[in-house]
Amino acid sequence: MLFDPPPETRFDLRFSLAGIPIRVHPLFWIVAVLFGLSGGGLLYLLIWVAVIFISIVVHELGHALLMRAYGQSPRIVLHGAGGVATSEPVLWGNRWAGVTLQPRQQLLVSLAGPGAGFVLAALVLVLVVVAGGSVTLTPLLGFIPWPSAALPYGGLVNAIVSSFLWVNLFWGLVNLMPVFPLDGGQVSRTLFTQFDPADGPRKSLWVSIIAGAVVAVAGLIFLQSTYLALLFGYLAFQSYQSLRGRAGFGF
Repeated sequence: MLFDPPPETRFDLRFSLAGIPIRVHPLFWIVAVLFGLSGGGLLYLLIWVAVIFISIVVHELGHALLMRAYGQSPRIVLHGAGGVATSEPVLWGNRWAGVTLQPRQQLLVSLAGPGAGFVLAALVLVLVVVAGGSVTLTPLLGFIPWPSAALPYGGLVNAIVSSFLWVNLFWGLVNLMPVFPLDGGQVSRTLFTQFDPADGPRKSLWVSIIAGAVVAVAGLIFLQSTYLALLFGYLAFQSYQSLRGRAGFGF
């Protein structure tokens, strides 16, 4: 699967934040560099990679910290398709076992990742205002109010601000689309299953197929993003395969 944690390698970067182990696969750096090559010179590329790294770590920490609050033992892996927070078995008495989340807890865990990114973006906007900069709202796609910020310190600082806003706001919203295995898809599955245990998973897959196809077409037409079109087209196809019984997301 595209979003599954890849096998460990001897080139992995390993560290911990807030007691949560984090592993960074080499593909993460390669993909981040490839996406930043068209943005300018070497300095701008390094800024882009740093922003991507910080933003995805914050996103996954949002998931992981709430998982830990609910008794799970989380760990984070950053890989070529982004990142994932998974739960390890915990010791109960004299045996190891997994901790199953209640539907409400799973819902909040799924929302905590994008929520952490939105908080980071809001913090960036506050810092811009405090530092004497300006924040304005401009329409995205003609109708979505979109914040832009500028500081009087030159293009480099503004590039950092713009990158943080774009990654955490735009990709945070994209991640909330009800498409598996994105966070929005997890929310959709939880809600459908909660209200319709027998047929909820199937309905959530149909939503995933339709939403994935719509986002793929919209990304290609309105944003001229081949990457967005290919990504959501692939995810819609994966949901179709799951619905047909040829692949699954745990159903």
